[in-house]
Amino acid sequence: MAAELRFAKTHEWIRPDADGLATVGISAYAVEALTDLVFMQLPEVGRRVKAGESIGEIESVKAVSDFYAPVSGEVVAVNAALPDALETLGHDPYGAGWIVKLRPDDPADMAGLLTQPAYDALVKSGQH
Repeated sequence: MAAELRFAKTHEWIRPDADGLATVGISAYAVEALTDLVFMQLPEVGRRVKAGESIGEIESVKAVSDFYAPVSGEVVAVNAALPDALETLGHDPYGAGWIVKLRPDDPADMAGLLTQPAYDALVKSGQH
């Protein structure tokens, strides 16, 4: 797993990109917990989001779950192919399974999120 990934306690990951944008998705743990995915609602490109704000939904046969913006910024791209290929989230959640690209208001906000070891400890502790 890439060292530059950071995680929110709500199971979203974010990775800074070389162009100043940031790619966001949901963790493999979240995909596994949701099980059989049936629907995904993506946010609109151009939408301004605040850290912790729901920016879309993922529906499984068990439940509907929100996914949240890990940092504040503007949605500049969405993975439009994803809703028709939800299995991609299970096969490659940190690559082809990305959900949105954001232009962070303050890229330094990513530093306040969990590192991979801290996220793994959170998941293992069951306090999520």
